[in-house]
Amino acid sequence: MLRSVAATAFVSLFLAAPAQAQDDPVVVELFTSQGCSSCPPADRIMHELAKRDDVIGLALHVDYWDYIGWKDEYANPDHTDRQRAYAREGGRTMIYTPQMVVNGQQDVVGAKSIELNRLVDAHLTAPPEAEVSATRTANEVSMNVVPIELPDDETYDVRIVQYSPMRRTSIRRGELAGHDLDYANVVENWQIAGRWDGQTPQSFTATLSSELPAVVLIQRSGHGPIVAAARVK
Repeated sequence: MLRSVAATAFVSLFLAAPAQAQDDPVVVELFTSQGCSSCPPADRIMHELAKRDDVIGLALHVDYWDYIGWKDEYANPDHTDRQRAYAREGGRTMIYTPQMVVNGQQDVVGAKSIELNRLVDAHLTAPPEAEVSATRTANEVSMNVVPIELPDDETYDVRIVQYSPMRRTSIRRGELAGHDLDYANVVENWQIAGRWDGQTPQSFTATLSSELPAVVLIQRSGHGPIVAAARVK
């Protein structure tokens, strides 16, 4: 009973958050796994993040818990590599689930909603560093990136992420055996459309691999900070 009450409290914090329109939403990446018994509370938070206009929530399922009895159907070794890259960038020696990374910079352990909300609010009120917009015609995406205030000695990856808004799984083995779980904003595809010098306005184009919704992230090369993000419209 105590566990379910705590989970409800976590979710309530995000239900209370303002869902206002946002030109530069904050990106929250959740590293999670169907083989992780501690992950469902964080997965529920992702459901609430997915409803917000001022946040882009992305669930990246990792594969390193597959050995304990259940292979995560949405896991991708590339997601594990991305999490490891964040750990190296932040000087950490371990990776774990559930972990949330905010704008490629700070990480939050587990489902700590108060800390997560504090970080999201800080990024929402910070001065913008760059702007990106993206439009879609069929599976072709056109992107425009404009600098605002960026250092002159960095390069940035123009990343396109496609995701499924909702996926359901019936877990039959492992620590969560017997549970039917819904997952929000499950990342399905990730590509780099190009690299940007961060100094001059520039346009990029790319072809999407499916009809799934997409977002664009402008991230310092080498898994550094995400300086701008947008939903593809």
